[in-house]
Amino acid sequence: MNENLQTGRSALPDHSQSPSTNAPIRPLQIEAASRMASLPSQFFAGLVKKANAQIAQGHNVINLGQGNPDRPTPPHIVKSLQESAENPLYHKYPPFSGYGFLKEAIAARYREDYGVTLDPETEVAILFGGKTGLVEISQCLLNPGDVCLVPDPGYPDYWSGVALAGAEMAFMPLREDNAFLPDYGSLSENDVRRAKLMFINYPNNPTASTASEAFYDETIAFAAKNGIVVASDFAYGAIGFDGSRPVSFLERPGAKEVGVEFYTLSKTYNMAGWRVGFALGNPDIIRIINLMQDHMYVSLFGGIQAAAATALTAPQDCVHELRAVYESRRNALFGALNEIGWEAKPSEGSFFAWLPVPRKYSSAEFADLLLNEAKVVVAPGIGFGTHGEGYVRLGLLTGEERLQEAVRRIGELHLFDK
Repeated sequence: MNENLQTGRSALPDHSQSPSTNAPIRPLQIEAASRMASLPSQFFAGLVKKANAQIAQGHNVINLGQGNPDRPTPPHIVKSLQESAENPLYHKYPPFSGYGFLKEAIAARYREDYGVTLDPETEVAILFGGKTGLVEISQCLLNPGDVCLVPDPGYPDYWSGVALAGAEMAFMPLREDNAFLPDYGSLSENDVRRAKLMFINYPNNPTASTASEAFYDETIAFAAKNGIVVASDFAYGAIGFDGSRPVSFLERPGAKEVGVEFYTLSKTYNMAGWRVGFALGNPDIIRIINLMQDHMYVSLFGGIQAAAATALTAPQDCVHELRAVYESRRNALFGALNEIGWEAKPSEGSFFAWLPVPRKYSSAEFADLLLNEAKVVVAPGIGFGTHGEGYVRLGLLTGEERLQEAVRRIGELHLFDK
C-alpha cells in the first residue's frame, strides 16, 4: 500500500513553501548567434513589399520581378504523387540519403541528355531543392578565413552559405563585353591562392547568358591548377533558345575531378514547390554533403521521390513544350522592347531577360519608377551584386500578352525616345 495512504497524508505534493505562481516572469534576453548577424539582407523582400503595397491600393500590377514558375506541374507527375501517397511504404521514414530509384532516375536522365555517366550511389545526392545544396556546400567545404569566388552579378543565396560558414567572398565580375563570363586572369592572385570554392551558373541568373564547352574547359583547368572546388549551378539547364542546348559542366573531361553540379526539378518540370534537387559529380564532395544531410534531414517524403522519378523517366515532351513557351515569350518581349526603343541582347537561356537601365537612373531608382508610374515590377540589378548596377531583370513568367502590356506601359513613359 502507498505509504502516504497508510499515514493518512495526501498523495499530492505540498506547494505551501513554493514561490507564488503570481510572481512576474521576466522575459528572456534573446540574442541571435553571431552567424545570424553575418547573413546578407534579403534585398528582394523589400521589392515584394513595395509591389504588395501597390496591389493593396487596387492597382493592376504586372510582376516581372520574381523567379517563380507560373505554369502548373505536368498532370502525369501530379498523378504519380497522388498514387504514391497511398503507398504505406512511403508513410515511414525514407532512407537517410533517399531512395535508390530516384538516384538511378537522375543518373539515367544525365546519361540521355548529356552523355554523362554517374554512379547513383556515390555521385548523386538528393537535396531539399537546389537552393539547399548551394547553401550547404559552403558549410561543407569552407572554414573561417577561407575564400569563395562568387559571380557578380549572381544568385544572392551563394552569399548566404558563405556567411554561415564564416568564410569570405571574392567577387568575379561578369561584364557584358566578356559575354557575362568571369575573366579568371583578372582575379587577384591573393584571392585565388586563398580560394577553396567557386560558383558558376549557366544558363545564368540574372544575365540570361549561356556558356560554351571552351569556357568549362578553361574553368576546369583553372580549378585544377589552383586547388579550387567548382560548384556549377545548372538550375536552368533545360532552358536554352534558338536551337542551342545548354552545356553541362559535367560533360567536360575532368569535371568530376574538380567539382559538382547542382540540378533542380523546379524549373525543368515546374516543380518549384516540391523542393527536389540533386548534387552530382565528385564522390568525395557527395559523401560530405550526404554526411551533413544525415544530421539535418531524413530525406524527402517517399511519395515526392516517386513522383520525381516519374518526371525524370517519363517521355520529356513537357520539357520541350515548356522550353518552346519560354522562347515564344522571349521573342514577344524583345519584339515589344524593340518597338519602344529599349535595346538589349535577347536572352540566350533561363527564363529571364537582363536589360540596361537609362543612364540617368540607378537600377533601384529605375525599378521604383516603373513600379510607381507603370505598375510593372522588375528586379534592380544591384540586388545581384555591385556589377549588376545599370541593369534590371525581368522574368518571362507570365503570358505573352501580359509581357507586351508591361512593355507598352513602360513605353508610355517615353524613357527611350530618341
